[in-house]
Parts: sequence; C-alpha cells; structure tokens
Amino acid sequence: MPSKMALVDFNKCHPKSCNKGICAAAAACPRKLMKQEKPDQPPMTDPSACRACADCVRACPNKAIKIVTI
Repeated sequence: MPSKMALVDFNKCHPKSCNKGICAAAAACPRKLMKQEKPDQPPMTDPSACRACADCVRACPNKAIKIVTI
C-alpha cells in the first residue's frame, strides 16, 4: 500500500531566508522529523516516520516541500 511523506526540493530550499537560518518547516513539524545539522543548512526528513500532515508544507516560505506518494 502506498504511503505519503514530505519531500524537500533542495533547489528551492533556502534556509537563510528563514528566521536566523532556522528552517520554518522543521520548526513546524509536530513530530520533529525534519532536522537541520546547522542553521542555514537544508533540513533532512525522516521518511519512515513522516505522517504527511503537511504542516511543514504550509510553513515553508519558499514552497520547497511537498507531500509525495511513495
């Protein structure tokens, strides 16, 4: 059965445009599944635990995240 998850488009992701380089999408994830190693770096997702709630999609100012079916 297909599942859904958040996918980051690294060509559109520019954390420097977020508050102090802290990814707004990562901050919005209720399960804290998006993580940045350092400010100003793109977030990485945990596809095995993502519930595709789309909070990150709505929070991203660059529209760099979408929900995909895998």
